[in-house]
Amino acid sequence: MVGTLTLKKGGREKMQKIINRNGLFLIRFIIPAFPEVNVFSWAARRTTALGPIMVATAANKAWGWQVEVIDENNYNGPRNSRGLPDHRILQKRNKAEVVGFYCGLSSTMERVWELAGFYHNEGVVTVAGGWHAHYCPRETLEKNIDIVVHGDGEIAILNILNSLKKRKYIGNTPGISFLEDGKMKTNPPEMLEVTSLNDLPYPDFGLLKYAKMKTFPVGRTRGCRMNCEFCSVRGKPRWSTGQYLFEVVNWLVETRKARYFFIVDDRLEENLTGTLDFFKMVSAKYGTRLNFTVQVRLEAAENRELPETMWKAGVRTVAIGYESPIDEELIAMRKGYSSSQMLEWTKIWRKYFGILAMFIFGYPLKHKKTSITPEERYNYFKIFIQKACFYAVQILKAIPLVGTDLRKRLEQEGRIYPLELVPWSKYDGNFICFQPDNMSSQEFQEIPIKLMKWFYTPLKIFKILLRTLAFPIDCFIKGWRLSCRDWFKEIIGFGGHFLIRKWQQRENIKLFIEKLEQHQLSQKSS
Repeated sequence: MVGTLTLKKGGREKMQKIINRNGLFLIRFIIPAFPEVNVFSWAARRTTALGPIMVATAANKAWGWQVEVIDENNYNGPRNSRGLPDHRILQKRNKAEVVGFYCGLSSTMERVWELAGFYHNEGVVTVAGGWHAHYCPRETLEKNIDIVVHGDGEIAILNILNSLKKRKYIGNTPGISFLEDGKMKTNPPEMLEVTSLNDLPYPDFGLLKYAKMKTFPVGRTRGCRMNCEFCSVRGKPRWSTGQYLFEVVNWLVETRKARYFFIVDDRLEENLTGTLDFFKMVSAKYGTRLNFTVQVRLEAAENRELPETMWKAGVRTVAIGYESPIDEELIAMRKGYSSSQMLEWTKIWRKYFGILAMFIFGYPLKHKKTSITPEERYNYFKIFIQKACFYAVQILKAIPLVGTDLRKRLEQEGRIYPLELVPWSKYDGNFICFQPDNMSSQEFQEIPIKLMKWFYTPLKIFKILLRTLAFPIDCFIKGWRLSCRDWFKEIIGFGGHFLIRKWQQRENIKLFIEKLEQHQLSQKSS
């Protein structure tokens, strides 16, 4: 969330009220609730998003401002009749003058707009940052948001708050854009970036209210050079040193008794030297007493030193974007490798870690239609997953996210369903967002769930019982580490079954599919 800002006309009056007052003000950052139960729901109750915490930490250093963060997915405070956080009570208990919304997920934007409407009526200055707001500033400003931030939020939030406290009109602050009379004005146009990530403050999780933290997110890189068609993360990679990340982890261990960490970097292996330095420092001080989950690119296994060093430092789970076992889809995605290489790299990772494999089902091809039938697609995925022996899998439908080349391509082809039919709340990977290749809407909707139900089966209960009974013998043969991992894998498989069943109970999928098919028929007839 940073750099340039977009200011909505009508925000002047609310800001002027703050400018004309003295005293200590509150800025509340909000991480909006997921609209549906999904694969992230369980983990979200134990952690939070790092970006808003970093921006809040920076804001907490601004003179005259109090700061708090509300994560609606990890929340134990007062709730309304819908079971969501009750912001009326929060506002009565501690009145916010400025509210910042995390807009990193398109699927949560409708919740952002709902909350923005409430705070707008309360006379609060509303700020939005994150990839969706960055790529759709005008849409965001039209939903009761006063300011849209583009870039690194740690800089922008200080510019905004300091301008307010110094009684300066925000529109004169360098590095902003704003709407006046329907026209966009910019001063100046370029995005601002933190010049040295080593200078960022340590994330202050004490600002998170009504939450219980189990897993602490940390990171050292921003940007990505890989240019995958379906991804909106852009920009030249930047990183802090391994020493900086080690100091953050060490500080969290000492001040918050943290033990479980999630390194949020999209590509752990970026700046490999710094990554290896970090894990070596962790290993030297803590051995394997800490527990890390990381995201890493599959082919990073070619550097044999990396998995060995990660294991010695306490990494136990790696999340890897496999995307697809179908070569023509990998080419369309611009992944840079073939399915024949994937299993070989998987063997290396599996030797050390449990693997959370993330897949994209039904990826649309470029320039041509696929000849692969829906049943063949299902078998490709099933056979690959069986061979790979994953710890856990996540199979989501392809999502044409804002800011991606995939969305641009599908828009040009006229294949994306209108937002009136498939709103942003359904952009979480569980719903169809565009017309698929060589399969019906119903097949596209049902096959990923069918695969997940096959993997996360209730029959896992019998494997749990067998592994429990055989644990002493299994431990003697395989060793404690592998035996525990295999046992916990069955626990995850059994628990995943209930998550999928709960999701299916929440939504009338049949009605949703019927609406899509009616739309397709009307398009053909016209």
